Amino acid sequence: MAYIDYYKVLGVPKNASQEEIKKAYRKLARKMHPDLNPDDKDAHRKFQEINEAHEVLSDPEKRAKYDKYGENWKHAEEFEKAQQQYQQQYQQQGAWSDFFGGGEGGARTFYTEGDFTDDDFSDFFHSMFGRGFKQRKTSRKFKGPDYQAELRLTLREAMQTHQRTLTVNGKNIRITIPAGVANGQKIKLAGYGGPGVNGGPNGDLYITFIVEDDPYFKRLGDDLYTEAEVDLYTAVLGGEITINTLDGGQVKVKIKPGTQPGTKLRLKGKGFPVYKKKGKFGNLYVTVKVRIPENLSPREKELFTELAKLRTQ
Repeated sequence: MAYIDYYKVLGVPKNASQEEIKKAYRKLARKMHPDLNPDDKDAHRKFQEINEAHEVLSDPEKRAKYDKYGENWKHAEEFEKAQQQYQQQYQQQGAWSDFFGGGEGGARTFYTEGDFTDDDFSDFFHSMFGRGFKQRKTSRKFKGPDYQAELRLTLREAMQTHQRTLTVNGKNIRITIPAGVANGQKIKLAGYGGPGVNGGPNGDLYITFIVEDDPYFKRLGDDLYTEAEVDLYTAVLGGEITINTLDGGQVKVKIKPGTQPGTKLRLKGKGFPVYKKKGKFGNLYVTVKVRIPENLSPREKELFTELAKLRTQ
């Protein structure tokens, strides 16, 4: 995945506060939503970048890693874990204990983990014992480090089974994403992590799905929630309205006479697909928002006045 300057994407400085980041995200998300820019071929990509930038910069822990490691921030944990594992191998081989053991009452020199890098080991021992010194080898096999990755999906993408190609250490991995994956859900790809030591097995790749919020639909479990405007006359007299669904379809719904603002309509089976249960869906709940007419003509005001008098008699 290419490096993205998240601060530049949101148009904020590196010392921006959380409130400034949130404000910039909301403004850009509304402006660049693909549904509002049907003629812009890059709108979907820009919208994903905006959500990705907000996801990282709004999380203090992720933001700290991003500020420290830059384009390699997603692999910070793998680097540190690999470093620890490499140093543990030396401890298990006895190289450290042989050197620092000392005799009873003898002087001991203590070093911290940060005093040496992997590249310093060979030169360090050679300088102390001469070029005849050989590091102790072991035939013990070690599993390679696990990798962690995130895969971002829009809510619309998460409701459809589709394939994605990931690039990990220069290798393309094609995976099938089942419909209905949840935000934060994690899958394991065995053997796609770091290489093993001494012929040991490769580590694993763990992929966490990040499902972005949608400005029009909210997901709770397998159910979806949205709103629909109804004009005053339809709410009072009854009628029919058209509801847009997350998959791009439309459903006609009857409105009963006297429908009140805040009324919830249930559209059975029009919600989110149930994970790994083909053909099963949650429900879509629609909250009615009654639109009050504005800029009434004199005649309309007169008629509403007459109605008001009738209702009070």
